[in-house]
Amino acid sequence: MSLKKSWLESANAPGCEFPLNNLPYGVFDAGAGARMGVGIGDCVLDVAAVDHGLDAALFADPSWNAVMAAGPEVWAALRARLMELLGNDAHRDAVSAHLVALSGVALKMPFAVSEYTDFYASRHHATNVGTIFRGAENALPPNWLSIPIGYNGRASSVVVSGSDVRRPWGQLKGPQDDAPRFAPCARFDLELELGAIVGTGSEGMVSVADADAMIFGYVLLNDWSARDIQAWEYQPLGPFQAKATATTISPWIVTAAALAPFRVGTPARERDLLPYLREPGPMLYDISLSVGLAPEGADEQIISRTNYSEMYYSAAQQLCHHTTSGCPMRTGDLLGSGTISGADQGARGSLLEMSWGGKEPITVSGTQRSFLEDGDTLTLYGAAEGDGYRIGFGACTGTVLPATPQPEWTKQESTT
Repeated sequence: MSLKKSWLESANAPGCEFPLNNLPYGVFDAGAGARMGVGIGDCVLDVAAVDHGLDAALFADPSWNAVMAAGPEVWAALRARLMELLGNDAHRDAVSAHLVALSGVALKMPFAVSEYTDFYASRHHATNVGTIFRGAENALPPNWLSIPIGYNGRASSVVVSGSDVRRPWGQLKGPQDDAPRFAPCARFDLELELGAIVGTGSEGMVSVADADAMIFGYVLLNDWSARDIQAWEYQPLGPFQAKATATTISPWIVTAAALAPFRVGTPARERDLLPYLREPGPMLYDISLSVGLAPEGADEQIISRTNYSEMYYSAAQQLCHHTTSGCPMRTGDLLGSGTISGADQGARGSLLEMSWGGKEPITVSGTQRSFLEDGDTLTLYGAAEGDGYRIGFGACTGTVLPATPQPEWTKQESTT
């Protein structure tokens, strides 16, 4: 597929992240309150203000949940209408009055997150982490090649790009500690992920094909991780407070329809999957991903480049598996892919891997990093490259703030 031309010239410019082929959905505030918007070129379209051809109630609240819940026929109708409005010069005068420069808006959470589930579905990442902690011979858990491993997280701390993230406190016990202690996390980390957003809900089991049709779109996702808190707490039930600090998502939902031309297959299976998890066709996407790190007062440096096609399990397989217990899925459920890592050293999606557990610090803008320091700004980037156009996600950014002062009541000694 080649570039679809818009009458808005900035949408046709080389390197533009939001051409007519994309049309990502977000929520913006230009000073008069939050509105539902569509990214096009260097502008955002106030979608509720134009002749979108749908029930106005779908755009009454500044969130895309109502549109998501309306289902695939409405999704397709809205996309087709927006392409007509922004692609046909006959609509220029009527529509241009409702375009706002992206440089003059604040971007908000694009949807209300119902629930959050995080997976562990990149073989390179799982192998790296397993090797660091258990050795190469026991790197992958016995079930990993058969099942999309995940855990139920929390939606309350999912935040939009640009939100600061404060270093967490937690219970720690390192190799040199005789007993656990309460202290700020010293091994704070990022996780480069892609988030899949459930559009229509379900009751009972759904197939991989049905799960794929339920996914409205995707966002970049940084699942901030406190590695030292996690090391002490994770047995036997897995991550808890180590993953509860924040999950940052990009402000634009790139629709599954926009990504359809970039579908690619999952890798060859070392072990056959059970029939319910087998894919009816290509379920991954060719999306280039990168991570930038800027120490406080220093320039950003790209520290990782990888691709979503490296995943072992697709979002559709993860969603299918999520329903096998009868678990109902709801509009606005968010599924994190799990850290996305490639085979090469420069394609690792977390500092845990990049620094090999802190033993091999990396150099970033002239400073050493094993894990994140206060003042560090992390930015995730992602785009699918087409014939003369790109489908971009916008940036997914967060800055690490120092831990809060320790509350006095946490210092009290036992009186027994």
